Amino acid sequence: MKIILPLLGKTKEQYLAAGIDDYAGRLRHFAQLDLPVLKEKKNAAKEDTARQQNEEGQILLGSVQQLGGAARVVALAPTGQQLSSEELADLLSRWEDQGVREIAFLIGGPTGLAPDLVQKADYVLSLSRMTFTHEMARLLALEQLYRAFSIKAGTGYHK
Repeated sequence: MKIILPLLGKTKEQYLAAGIDDYAGRLRHFAQLDLPVLKEKKNAAKEDTARQQNEEGQILLGSVQQLGGAARVVALAPTGQQLSSEELADLLSRWEDQGVREIAFLIGGPTGLAPDLVQKADYVLSLSRMTFTHEMARLLALEQLYRAFSIKAGTGYHK
């Protein structure tokens, strides 16, 4: 299975970048992983938030299409389904059984994902009801994906 997690801009906080690198390396033992770094839009004025979200959404979707285009699209948004780690592992297993070969996890920039993109996604997942920076969400998503693949493989990481 191939996991695509496009990143809007480089991770600026070094401790988060180190964690992202660590879990990306771990996850690559179970799945092919693409972490393309995309040019993010500069912070817009509050009245331009919707435009910024839409532009970043197009950038994210464009990167997924360039990497194959047939990926199942999962939007990470507060309105999404909250799953336990075991439930995420089960979901990934079900998709794999259905022949899904690529899954793209989309995390918005500082202003989040455009509501239109979230609505069009194949699945909407929430990491938590709490708010995290988009850079923290990257790390949390990778750790949870690694945990889910570890559960699927029966390793002791989750215990």
